[in-house]
Amino acid sequence: MRTRRTIAAALSVLALTAVAACGKEAPKASDDAAKLPTYTVKTDAKVEGSKVFEEAKKRGKLIVGAKSDQPFLGFENVTTKSRDGFDIEIAKMIAADLGFGPDKIEFKTIVSANRETALQGGQIDYYVGTYTINAGRKEKVAFAGPYYVAGQDLLVKKDNTAITGPESVAGKKVCSATGSTSVKQIKTYNPGETIEYETYAQCVDKLLTDEVDAVTTDDAILKGFAAKNQGKLKVVGKPFSKEPYGIGVQKEDPAFQQAVIAALKAHEDNGDWKKAYDATLGLSGSPAPEIPALTN
Repeated sequence: MRTRRTIAAALSVLALTAVAACGKEAPKASDDAAKLPTYTVKTDAKVEGSKVFEEAKKRGKLIVGAKSDQPFLGFENVTTKSRDGFDIEIAKMIAADLGFGPDKIEFKTIVSANRETALQGGQIDYYVGTYTINAGRKEKVAFAGPYYVAGQDLLVKKDNTAITGPESVAGKKVCSATGSTSVKQIKTYNPGETIEYETYAQCVDKLLTDEVDAVTTDDAILKGFAAKNQGKLKVVGKPFSKEPYGIGVQKEDPAFQQAVIAALKAHEDNGDWKKAYDATLGLSGSPAPEIPALTN
């Protein structure tokens, strides 16, 4: 009887030792998770001849326009009032090189229709928020970029193998935001039905419940929703338009524009751009694209 007890106790110890060993060796999910970069704030930042920079220094903070409803791109937590996403990281990189830490940035949510007005009126110092550079906008504002080249794409369920690109949406239900150029573009591929809602988030909800087959807009926005719903959704990866995103700045302040361009270049070269992408949009499962050449 004593021998049996001794053997049982020994086996228990061995079992516990094995469990402990396995637990010690098992990798944690967070070990491989991409980490957001940190940005060294310049203490001697100067932008000679820039009115925007001088006014920001006087007030002690930068005022940056952004989006607030795009997960992992430009998103605001209404409870904590904190912002996160790839565009938010781009804004922080620039601010650091201008001498402003994250606690010296005031983000303002500016809807797309009011971006030029906000920049022209001096309500914001610069704007970062899926802002496509084009000739019409250049008549009113200036740009630094592009820092990302997006393209219209399709978001589908993870197990969807029927939709492989825009040419395969015939007979399918495709959702996008009301009045968007994405709706007009996808209609040229003859989907079975186009469905429109006020926000892309509503479209994504319908996709998750199988009420639509796909959601379409810029791939950067779709990557954010895929990251938010990891394991459930995927971006097809066949963009069929070209949308170069830039930082919007005042047209009358070329010195400030050049300072922003220099900051972008520095953080692209030192790897911060890639780290920021991997920790935000990269969570969608889509690898980082090639960093575009700065032309503005």
